[in-house]
Amino acid sequence: MYGMIALFDEQTEKRIQEVWEGLKQEGITSYAYEVSNRQPHITLASYSSLNVEAYIELMDSYYQSKEVINLTFSTLGTFIQSSALFLSPTISSGLRSLHLEHHRIFGEFNDNAESLYLPDSWIPHCTLANRLSKEKMEDAFEYCTDIVKPIAGKIVEVALIELVTPVHVRVLHRVKLSAQK
Repeated sequence: MYGMIALFDEQTEKRIQEVWEGLKQEGITSYAYEVSNRQPHITLASYSSLNVEAYIELMDSYYQSKEVINLTFSTLGTFIQSSALFLSPTISSGLRSLHLEHHRIFGEFNDNAESLYLPDSWIPHCTLANRLSKEKMEDAFEYCTDIVKPIAGKIVEVALIELVTPVHVRVLHRVKLSAQK
């Protein structure tokens, strides 16, 4: 399985990692540490199989001139009937455009018509915790409600990742976005 993810500036990444660490220290969940080298991110697309070389070539040509995207995380949420807790960014025109254009340009690679990351299904989010029991969900929500403040940050890079095993993700390729003019 493969994913295309948006990565954040150092300050935003650090603030989310502090939440992950707090959840661990409070004995609520160590979700963030269950996969080696997990980075805070927003998933833009997912694929069951992929022509990696062709995808990377298109990534380089398409993303090399794309600008950094400003974003603000101001919502703490969960999906109905899920065990996940996440931060959700305000869907700005820049974020919406990043996602829609990605799917327009990389549409030939889409191999799952039911993907939750397609334009008409996508709910952008950065996962804080997953696989929580009802009790741990309540604890995590209470903890995050108390300590998490809105986060203003930037998407500064995109990366193609491969889920090698359930506990190991490999970054196959990264492209830094250009600074805003």
